[in-house]
Amino acid sequence: MKKIWDISPPVDAQSPVFPGDTPYTQQWAATLSDSCPVNVSAITLSPHVGAHADAPLHYDPQGAAVGALDLRPFLGRCRVIHALDAAPLITIAHLAHALNDVPERLLVRTYRQFPHAQFDAQLTAFAPATVQHLADLGVLLIGTDSASIDPADSQALPSHQAIRQRGLRVLENLLLDDVPEGDYELIALPLKLMSADASPVRAVLREL
Repeated sequence: MKKIWDISPPVDAQSPVFPGDTPYTQQWAATLSDSCPVNVSAITLSPHVGAHADAPLHYDPQGAAVGALDLRPFLGRCRVIHALDAAPLITIAHLAHALNDVPERLLVRTYRQFPHAQFDAQLTAFAPATVQHLADLGVLLIGTDSASIDPADSQALPSHQAIRQRGLRVLENLLLDDVPEGDYELIALPLKLMSADASPVRAVLREL
């Protein structure tokens, strides 16, 4: 049986969120009792909590919602590259050692230990020129263990705009602590949310 790496961090009330975003909360609408045969809960959360796929609508007022996206970029061969000392911005120099014959999906590990307990305001982001270069190489999807491909305090979001211009897809908040560099099969399908700017994913890697 092929080995599987679960690269989705736990989602619960302790999950860090971007400052001002909606955290995970859960209430019970029904609970098991003599008069009720089931437990039923209601959850509230930003679609950017935990591992998630951004939609163009997140950074483009005319962009597609996540439920309308082609699923092909979220499923298939990918490469994991470590860039543990790349802060504050990932450049091509940080990735060059592993870009030979790069597949269409690229996941970048920036943390030695993923920040489960709090939002990291000093997260490692992508230089927009890196996004452009990866698009030139044929990359369709960029994934990261950071909460954003742009610096947390960015207002212009240049790397998101590079993603928009080149038609790439993005996965953020991936848990890559235990994943060696190399090639894998990525499975990280977003939900079919027809008006949402992002979607949670249960992201996994499977050995080839």
